[in-house]
Amino acid sequence: MNDFKALLASADQGHMPSTAYDTAWIARLGELDYEMSNRALEWITEHQLADGSWGTSELYNYYDRVVCTLAAMTALTRRGRRARDRMQIEKGLIALEKISSQADYQMTNDPNGATVGFELIVPTLICEAENLKIISHQGDRILGRLQMKRARKLSAMGGAKINRYISAAFSAEMAGTDMLGVLDLENLKEANGSVGHSPSATAYLAQNVQTEAEVMDYLRQVITPDGGAPNVAPFDVFERGWVLWNLALAGIDTPEILAQCQPQLDFLEKAWKPGRGIGWAAGYTPKDGDDTGLICEVLARFGRPVDFEALFSYEQEKWFRCFEHEANPSVSANIHILGALRHAGFPAEHPAVKKILQFLRETRNSSGYWEDKWHVSPYYASAHAVVACAGYAPELVEPTVAWLLETQRENGAWGFCIPTAEETAYSVQALCVWRGHENEAVKEPLKHGAAWLEEHQEPPYPALWIGKCLYLPELVVRSAISSALEMEKKGSVICLS
Repeated sequence: MNDFKALLASADQGHMPSTAYDTAWIARLGELDYEMSNRALEWITEHQLADGSWGTSELYNYYDRVVCTLAAMTALTRRGRRARDRMQIEKGLIALEKISSQADYQMTNDPNGATVGFELIVPTLICEAENLKIISHQGDRILGRLQMKRARKLSAMGGAKINRYISAAFSAEMAGTDMLGVLDLENLKEANGSVGHSPSATAYLAQNVQTEAEVMDYLRQVITPDGGAPNVAPFDVFERGWVLWNLALAGIDTPEILAQCQPQLDFLEKAWKPGRGIGWAAGYTPKDGDDTGLICEVLARFGRPVDFEALFSYEQEKWFRCFEHEANPSVSANIHILGALRHAGFPAEHPAVKKILQFLRETRNSSGYWEDKWHVSPYYASAHAVVACAGYAPELVEPTVAWLLETQRENGAWGFCIPTAEETAYSVQALCVWRGHENEAVKEPLKHGAAWLEEHQEPPYPALWIGKCLYLPELVVRSAISSALEMEKKGSVICLS
């Protein structure tokens, strides 16, 4: 319980370690803020990986390494002046060539695992890297062919422009220097001076288009004391929502805790837009089905009013969407909307519920699990599906529970690539909910998993969440770990209502 007291007290603008991608964009801004740029450049030089690339260090994700290494190499080539910088550039060149040589295999075998805006952002980075002689001309190689794909996509906008009302603003750097005309500059910035709450998109705007004081002020606020920058800031709704969701799942409902939850719930209600829902931050203009579904469920679990008009505004013919104009639906967004409908009292026979369940049947793979575009691990979406369906539509997730049990490691942990506390927490949460509906067969795996998690609950945690690169919402992960340990210890699930 003390863990949740600390988490509730800490949840505010969003806690996230820096990323190489966003830091590299700020490192370019030497002519606008020499001191800030130098701090970011120093962060880049200190976070080069052993193989010469940049990106999350705990596991290898191709898309993450491409965007982070291209961005870091470009910044270092433009601004690096020391002998040390030249040595790092040489090492980076070797890593870039190796990464480029993997493009055909990686992008063909994992086309759906791309980071946000990959096929639109990477061509601009490649073009710049080619002009700086960092890499050779990509031509007909698969990374080079992305140039044509980007041009077709941006041309297909038919005169429509990117502004703060659509999610594409988060990746505004996709416009590069050759297609600035697709940006609606008068309506691009958020009230806090950012472009889409993205440090990289905001730094891009400052470098190439606008250098108003509010733009630079935003960047100075988000850069950390050591010179790094996060993938998104702030994300105050997202962080609060997940901390409260994990708390509710654990069934911690003492008067003291509930009193501490009220200001956070008040914040979420104030950020809510009637009929539209909510986004990942109170000041972020676009709203989305994933955060709307999550916050709907949180409000329902804590007995607050639920805006069903907003929830159903995301309904499509065969699923619920996350964002307008999305290329493919999000599995996790539909799972979270399902959880919201369930806890708001909708029966499993309701047409909207049946629609989501059918969508999930069609997207579950033959092994019994789901993959999602917002998280690299299938344990994230799959565990949340079990939580949403146990005792509600259990037949859908019976194969998923079997998969969870089959993939538990000998040491008790779970992890798709490496054992992690985050993935283990999701799995323990799911099995605790399954056990809570009189499924005692999971009792021993749960004890084994919780014992490992108890020993490995402290940070650092690997970055498993998908943005323009991989990122880590630290309090969200910590709250999932605390929730899982509390649930296993209590031996049952108590749902707040």
